[in-house]
Amino acid sequence: MTHLYDAYDIESFEVGRGLWHARIRRADHQPVLINGCAFPLLEVGFAWSNEGAAVAHAKQHIDRFKDCWAAPN
Repeated sequence: MTHLYDAYDIESFEVGRGLWHARIRRADHQPVLINGCAFPLLEVGFAWSNEGAAVAHAKQHIDRFKDCWAAPN
């Protein structure tokens, strides 16, 4: 399932029974630049026990780092 949050798409997915993860990508599908390296998406966090926890962690990650991430020119 995909959630839109602050110009980012958060995709939550289950890798095993009760092991939820999240991916972050820019909603405009441009790569995220971190120290000059382009990433089409970021996988964040741990194996959470439920989808909501994985999405909440991804939102915290976006809030913390979005000012450091840049879009390519």
